[in-house]
Amino acid sequence: MGKDKLKRFAENDTFGNLYQPDFDEVFRKEYRLKGKWKEEVFKNQNPIVLELGCGRGEYTVEMARRNPNINYMGIDIKGARLWRGAKSAIEEKLDNVAFVRCRIEFIENLFERDEISSIWITFADPQINRENKRLTGPVFLERYKKFLEPGGIINLKTDSSFLHEYTLELAKECNYEIIEANNDIYGTGRAEGLLTIRTHYEEHFLSQGFPITYMAFRITPKPL
Repeated sequence: MGKDKLKRFAENDTFGNLYQPDFDEVFRKEYRLKGKWKEEVFKNQNPIVLELGCGRGEYTVEMARRNPNINYMGIDIKGARLWRGAKSAIEEKLDNVAFVRCRIEFIENLFERDEISSIWITFADPQINRENKRLTGPVFLERYKKFLEPGGIINLKTDSSFLHEYTLELAKECNYEIIEANNDIYGTGRAEGLLTIRTHYEEHFLSQGFPITYMAFRITPKPL
């Protein structure tokens, strides 16, 4: 392991906005902060928005900058990546940002029912050959239902046409409420608000000519 990674891991341990539960704290067990994130971490009752697979935390941090009255949490398993987001938030004194280093498979043990207001999934691995690992697949959607508040929106922003189309078809099959589905947000002029945030990976995909897609939906049946 490189010295830079070791240095970042050591610094991660000092960050007050980065939570790193051990395996035995989340495996078949409720994490100590489940249901308590607003009271014990953010010290307010503002909504909590999750970014799953947040990488360096660029999207999480920028959303927090733009919306100081909303709490944002980024989740990823890569500690060396999370270091950047956590450090930026501390340097900028962003009190509405927190990060969790944890496998997303254990996410239902992190959050209580109705504790999360919405979810962002940005440039996730499409897991083309492993549906059970896909963050918009049935296995994960069932997990999100356990803590996403009624009417909570899942936002999917991706360069993967496969993941976009898969998620769209799954939502249709499940009769979920589809709010929006756009297969080229920049080409159609749809990129506005939070969709204008560009991460390092997004810039790379754009430079390669990949269209960036966006989908927003609720994991509840469409209203009659």
